[in-house]
Amino acid sequence: MIPAAFDYARPETVDDAVRALADAGEEGKVLAGGQSLLLMLRLRLAFPGLLVDIGRIPELRGVREEGDTLVIGAMTTHHDVIADPLVRRHAGLLAEATATVADPAIRHRGTLGGSLAHADPGGDLPAVVLALDGELVAAGPQGRRTIPARDFFSDYLQTALSPDELLVEVRVPKTDGWGFHYEKLQRVAQSWAIVGVGALVRGDDGRIAEARIGLTNMGATPLRATAAEAALAGADGPEAIARATEEAADGTHPAADLSASPEYREHLARVLTWRAVLAAAGMD
Repeated sequence: MIPAAFDYARPETVDDAVRALADAGEEGKVLAGGQSLLLMLRLRLAFPGLLVDIGRIPELRGVREEGDTLVIGAMTTHHDVIADPLVRRHAGLLAEATATVADPAIRHRGTLGGSLAHADPGGDLPAVVLALDGELVAAGPQGRRTIPARDFFSDYLQTALSPDELLVEVRVPKTDGWGFHYEKLQRVAQSWAIVGVGALVRGDDGRIAEARIGLTNMGATPLRATAAEAALAGADGPEAIARATEEAADGTHPAADLSASPEYREHLARVLTWRAVLAAAGMD
């Protein structure tokens, strides 16, 4: 199909992009990598009055360190996230999960910030940034504000961003010394995850001292498996991990669709969490 008509702006600074969005109001839409938005435009599921293309804003790309935090520009592509030595060294879960996104062509065009702002609960990266206790920095007419990932995803395809705000940075604490693994099940290669699990494990003397688990496609937003996280504290072997991860689906509300029933997704959450935690703990 052919998209509906819209105006187009291609700002070269964050301030110019924010002004364009403020002027457009509810009619403005940001174009980042375009891997989700262009499809929605073609299918006429989105009708922006103004498309703000942020592809020429250099400050939105790249990775840098700020003490114990990695700061990743919102327009950093999936490919660059995977290849970046700082991400691989200090946020390995993000690199590993990003490597499972779609196919090489999409990974070269799609962006970390675009994936998070799109907020599809079936996307791999929102749950991973949630498990990493990440923060998202938005720029708007009143300046910049930092939003914890736990408060960023508000509903299906909805975030805490205002129409006149632009996601500019993703901040994730370094997880040096933590084990990690991303596990997912999909119907075919390159498709959305039926369920995905991102696990981080900090060990202490052969036991799990702390675990963080992000769940993909287990509700209208990405979720943390908080009951399983609590149950994993002190787990000292595969049997204890198996018991704890039986609670992985507690508090979730998975949808029914052509890929799976809610009950099957709950089963997958338990099984995939068990696998992910075993691998992150080095017990697989």
